Amino acid sequence: MDLSDLIDRHAAFAPQKAAIRFQSRTLTYATFAERIAAAARALKSGLGIGRGDRVAMLSTNHPDYLVLLYACARLGAMLVPLNWRLAPPEQVFILSDASVKALVVEEGLATVIAPLMEALPDARVIGLDFAPARCTSFEQLLAAGSGDGRNATIDLSCPLLLVYTSGTTGRPKGAVLRQEALVWNAAMSQHMHGLTSDDHVLTVLPFFHVGGLNIQTTPALQLGATVTIHPRFTPDAALAALDEDRPTLTVLVPSTIQALIEHPRWNGTDVSTLRAVTTGSTLVPQPLIDAVTARGVPVLQVYGSTETCPIAVYTRLGGDLSRGASTGLPGLHCEARIVDEAGHEVPSGTPGEVVVRGPNVLSEYWGNAAATREALRDGWYHTGDIGTRDADGYFYVRDRKKNMIISGGENIYPAEIERVLHEHPAVAEAAVIGCPDPKWQEVPVAYVVRRRGMPVDAEDLLRHVAAQLARFKIPRDVVFVDDLPRNALGKVQHFRLKEMAKAT
Repeated sequence: MDLSDLIDRHAAFAPQKAAIRFQSRTLTYATFAERIAAAARALKSGLGIGRGDRVAMLSTNHPDYLVLLYACARLGAMLVPLNWRLAPPEQVFILSDASVKALVVEEGLATVIAPLMEALPDARVIGLDFAPARCTSFEQLLAAGSGDGRNATIDLSCPLLLVYTSGTTGRPKGAVLRQEALVWNAAMSQHMHGLTSDDHVLTVLPFFHVGGLNIQTTPALQLGATVTIHPRFTPDAALAALDEDRPTLTVLVPSTIQALIEHPRWNGTDVSTLRAVTTGSTLVPQPLIDAVTARGVPVLQVYGSTETCPIAVYTRLGGDLSRGASTGLPGLHCEARIVDEAGHEVPSGTPGEVVVRGPNVLSEYWGNAAATREALRDGWYHTGDIGTRDADGYFYVRDRKKNMIISGGENIYPAEIERVLHEHPAVAEAAVIGCPDPKWQEVPVAYVVRRRGMPVDAEDLLRHVAAQLARFKIPRDVVFVDDLPRNALGKVQHFRLKEMAKAT
């Protein structure tokens, strides 16, 4: 049995039930299952996709994103979701690191095709909604497919998702999640939300994040519920969907909650069908929670990461939601602890590192044995996050991963930006920190030491970064300094820079 069999089962039990709604289209479970089967046949017969092969997807949210996910599951292949906000050089690095055999790309994001073909000339390019020059479209691929669309010995132990996270060393790492991780993650989502086949999920967060893909979307489909998906989040479209589509559940990050509650239509939008709003990805400001609960909608919090699929710790609908700063209890099918440097569990109230163990956790970092050994110790995934646990077992995440910036729900590692800044000939030293921002929660700010005799201004450096990194990673400001604070070992003390930023 593989993950796609769950869709087939729902197609048998309720063939005319709406599975996916997208713009003016509705895919019933029967048509969804048929399209998955057609995609699997096409990938196998037309592209030679087999067990363990990597297929990348570069697109805004689209029904065929999910079709491709389950088709890969049927073949034992791996889907590589690409962040469409990244710059083409970043995307090409991921595609090359994963050695993808095929890329399915949306027309509006096709600028990656030329550099991809140069880096990986044997990779096949498929246009999701168009036919690229000398390539084919997804519809043409499906029409030409033949055979059974199955590979032998495929089961839930097969890797399915290869999701890249921003790297603390300046390069992203690919977290490998098995099919079974999505099964157990869905079981925890069901427990968290009281999710049933009667629910209607509104998905506005991007599928290239496991939050948008796996907190509610795939769990809902694996339970036979209905999912309405938007290509990307806009406040107007999300509020209209709440009014008109009448969803029962949705996931929002703090920046999207803020965008909704600041919209002139927020107070007039009918949210009466919402059973809950789920949020996470960063520390959630209490005023945002209060603004949603004031409309009579409970707010659930979830803690996790790409490496945990992502559900690991959560508050539960119908459970204790009175501890506003808490992200909840360890999930029903995984374990979580707070440990010291030696890996020993610490008493309640004592800060330590959050570690997670369970079938939802990554199996490895792709092609990176050293990073895998560092993160997975005795079966426990070491998050790098610092938290505490109260006497009742509720978790409180106090600090985020070392130096990480979370801006509008996007993870930004300063090392990535620092790496690019150091490539500029006029930069002697550079360090990046996150500074508070009323809209995005945090934005990156760069501190730079110029090379002697080589003048450079902030605009020059920002243009240099913009040529290589995604827009959301471009520093909001560049501060020129004579030197950077360092410890006795010469390591830059980012916390000292944050203190300097607060003092200005």
